Amino acid sequence: MTMAEWRNQTIITELILQGFGDFQDLQIVLFILFLIIYILTMTGNILIVGLVVTNHNLHTPMYFFLANLSCLETFYSSTILPKVLVSSLTAERAISIPGCITQFYFFTSLIATECGLLAMMSYDRYVAICKPLHYGTHMTEKRCVLMAAGCWIAGFLSMSVMTYLITRLTFCGPNEIEHFFCDFTPITSIACSETQTLELMSFIFSTIFTLPPFSLTVTSYTFIITTILRIPSATGRQKAFSTCSSHLVVVTIYYGTLILVYVLPKTENMRKLNKVFSVFYTILTPLVNPLIYSLRNKEVKESLRKSIGKLHKIIGNQRH
Repeated sequence: MTMAEWRNQTIITELILQGFGDFQDLQIVLFILFLIIYILTMTGNILIVGLVVTNHNLHTPMYFFLANLSCLETFYSSTILPKVLVSSLTAERAISIPGCITQFYFFTSLIATECGLLAMMSYDRYVAICKPLHYGTHMTEKRCVLMAAGCWIAGFLSMSVMTYLITRLTFCGPNEIEHFFCDFTPITSIACSETQTLELMSFIFSTIFTLPPFSLTVTSYTFIITTILRIPSATGRQKAFSTCSSHLVVVTIYYGTLILVYVLPKTENMRKLNKVFSVFYTILTPLVNPLIYSLRNKEVKESLRKSIGKLHKIIGNQRH
């Protein structure tokens, strides 16, 4: 765009998130559905964090990372769903430029952090199954804290660079975004200033925060599956696989939807489907994670039963 053309553009100060405006007759239904999902997501993930913190039997590396993941999912859902709920109920789809950039910052930071946490969880399962005799020395409490802290710090610091570059852009419209949250492509598509540097940085950070964690996860599970297949007894194989099957399901859902949204060609049909696929990893995955880990994990279910039993005793004692 030439300087003269740029000057003729109208600078915008707010954006319109189209969201699910195509389904005008279903706005109340969508509001109820998303509200139920949000309540269940927050309840499930907070419950897992509470169980891990209060139950001594769950003070292990695997559940430490699970608590971090559940804590992340509560922030993740709260970054996107409240705005979706307001839009579904009131049809108010406007969001300020600073508000949109803030949402983008937390959303992308949490995505980068989650990729790291999922990789750390896969490494934990690799050490537990493939090198059980070294598990105590490899996965110490200090090392686990450093690994988790590294994921959080790296995710938020790196996205600070991206967010700073976005704040330097000038937005001149159109001010409508065909999405239900502020993602990278919709934001840059309405910028009338140069975005090449930003797009290059986006490519670099996306590669750093997805390719190495994904490669580590795939490598870990390659060794895990190979080791499990070598176990002579069927009972031993089943027991070993049950300790990592929940995480494998979560990883498959998460990376599967990310690939569908960000890697597949951006054809016209795919643009229409991207919004649908985005629902899976932004709204449904945080809901599915606690369900998968609680329904498929005996230790979590047992801890939940004990906590409910203690709560009943406390309530009973108070009544008497």
